[in-house]
Amino acid sequence: MSRILIISSDCTQLSDEISAALTTVDLPVECAAGHADALARLQMRSFGVVITSCNSSVDEDLALLAEMRAIRPGLKCIVLARHSTPDEVIAALRARVFACFTPPFRRDDIQVLSAKPGWVSVRVNCRLITAERLLTFAKELGAQLPQDTRQDVLVALREILINAMEHGAAFNPEQVVEVTAIRTARSCVFYVHDPGAGFRRESLTHAAIANPTDDPMAHIEQREKAGIRPGGYGLLVAAGTVDELIYSEIGNEVLLIKYTDQAAPEDKA
Repeated sequence: MSRILIISSDCTQLSDEISAALTTVDLPVECAAGHADALARLQMRSFGVVITSCNSSVDEDLALLAEMRAIRPGLKCIVLARHSTPDEVIAALRARVFACFTPPFRRDDIQVLSAKPGWVSVRVNCRLITAERLLTFAKELGAQLPQDTRQDVLVALREILINAMEHGAAFNPEQVVEVTAIRTARSCVFYVHDPGAGFRRESLTHAAIANPTDDPMAHIEQREKAGIRPGGYGLLVAAGTVDELIYSEIGNEVLLIKYTDQAAPEDKA
């Protein structure tokens, strides 16, 4: 499992809170006392992600990131900074920074409801960046799964999670989606509950999963008539990468099940 390096500097309270939150979900964390210490630690071992100090500027963090990537190419970075300008944000994008945050720092984007081996439940706000952050954690939690299985689970979870945020909450950051990940001896199970009113399958004429077998492109015409952006493949993609995709009667709750054995439990009975 990839280590996370937090550069604490003088912003110890925020760094401690981030470290505590990551430790809660069993992610390995180290704290560096400034830039020099961070570089020294990277010389000794690899880290998957570095979170910069909120006491530094974006320019300082990007200069440090260049030095860190000279040691560990491909290193991912989350920038916390005192302030930012549009030019600095563009520079961060060019530097392939994963995310850039300035005060006031939101620390409630991902709220841990329950965390123990085999069962993790969180409540997340409906922002695309929060979805991507959660998927990063999900990837690390599934590090022991076979590569193909983990990729299938992450693809399905991403489609369902973003679908829940977009159609269940219109990407309203004041709304939340609940996600539970369960690891059994034979399967991975994800439960996603969004705040929306749900849907009926017969109403999904704008989605590829509802296309007639003899007209695989029918949903495109429906989306054009309704003025909906191109797409509609999320549910179809999700259904194709997990073994079971089960919606509640209302439609705002869904179970994703991926068997980690070659056959489902009932096939082995």
